[in-house]
Amino acid sequence: MANRFDAIIVGAGQAGPTLAVKLASSGRKTALIERNLFGGTCVNTGCTPTKTLVASARVAHVARRAGAYGIGVGSNVSVDMRKVKARKDSVVAVSRDGLENWLRATANLTVVKGHARFVGPRALAVDGKTYESEQIFLNVGGRPSAPPIEGLASVPYLTSSTMMDVDFLPEHLVIIGGSYIGLEFAQIYRRFGAEVTVVELSPRVIPREDPEISEAIREALEQEGVKIHTGVECIQARKEGAGVELGVRCQGTAPSVRGSHLLVAAGRRPNTDDLDLQAAGIETDAQGYIPVDDTLMTKTPGVFALGDANRRGAFTHTSYNDHEIVAANLLEGARRRVSERIPAYALYVDPPLGRVGMTEAEVRKLGRPALVATLPMQRVARAYERGETNGLMKALVDPETKQILGAAIFGIEGDEVIHVLILAMNAKLPYTAIQSAMPIHPTVAELLPTLFAGLAPLQG
Repeated sequence: MANRFDAIIVGAGQAGPTLAVKLASSGRKTALIERNLFGGTCVNTGCTPTKTLVASARVAHVARRAGAYGIGVGSNVSVDMRKVKARKDSVVAVSRDGLENWLRATANLTVVKGHARFVGPRALAVDGKTYESEQIFLNVGGRPSAPPIEGLASVPYLTSSTMMDVDFLPEHLVIIGGSYIGLEFAQIYRRFGAEVTVVELSPRVIPREDPEISEAIREALEQEGVKIHTGVECIQARKEGAGVELGVRCQGTAPSVRGSHLLVAAGRRPNTDDLDLQAAGIETDAQGYIPVDDTLMTKTPGVFALGDANRRGAFTHTSYNDHEIVAANLLEGARRRVSERIPAYALYVDPPLGRVGMTEAEVRKLGRPALVATLPMQRVARAYERGETNGLMKALVDPETKQILGAAIFGIEGDEVIHVLILAMNAKLPYTAIQSAMPIHPTVAELLPTLFAGLAPLQG
């Protein structure tokens, strides 16, 4: 006999738990099914642990530079990787356990541990039991994937997930992938004391960003001793003693890179290949993502896909926003749409990058007129006072409406300051509203009016 529910959520990542609690609190008999760890990627192998590592790495970095600030801490700064990992594990456990306890204590919500598979359009099987509902919400997340690299299968390598088990300092960490995940790990482990080399096929790191942003990030990492090879023509992996060697035939660089450990940070894939989606009449695209409409519903009515598996965003905040859209539409009679949200994200190197809206390349592709302005972080008094002047601000504006089209802030507090522009864009405020405000001194945000004062027509 099937267990009947008003709503079933599969996956306890960022969208699932809060949606489950909201549905249960509205009077719906709700079930949440989780096969592994509560909190998904963000809590267990993504945001929470990596940002905890970023914090530890920053302390080591600042300690080494203490003399420049008139502070003496001794000649040697040691890093105890077992204690670093223990601190990270403790922070993760608090988040994960708190989430699970919250869910289990919620009235009208049943928590089921196990692997769910579809056995019908609105039916799931878990460990021999069947669970049915007219509304099913998939929040199954994703996992690291490795690109097709010659010889990779014969070499031991780490992923962004298995890096969470590392409690030692690699002598030389070689990283395949010069984008968001790879660069964060590159700086973390360089600051811990490892030699680090990044290998990237694209002509520049983080090719999604505008060239000057990519170059500024590269320069900042290279200043700290991270070696970066871009425009690599091919990658061939092979064992070299106890370590690994990558063949990188590219102009202007060595023919190979040797390291003690290899991290592959060059892609992710959705966890959709073991759900038996065909039993629910749901198809995926070539990469395994589930197509959804503007309300996040799949082609099967009543079945929704939220988070990393729907290709509508690959961040914790996009996943959480997915749940907000679904909950508002179902519980409040709203008509919210995914296409209405403005993309925003951050890269958590130090200093961080905050990004919102379109890049210059995207504006040019649309062929629309725009104004553009850039401002080096050297102009920011707060940056000078802290002795951290790497980076720049950049903004693009519509010349007629005066609304902000997009912006990037790479510099101290860039991930926080960008929220001024996120709010302005969502409120459809003209940039002049920011110019007429009275910011506090000394802050990073106070330079936003100065940034907009330098707007000029986008050339070419």
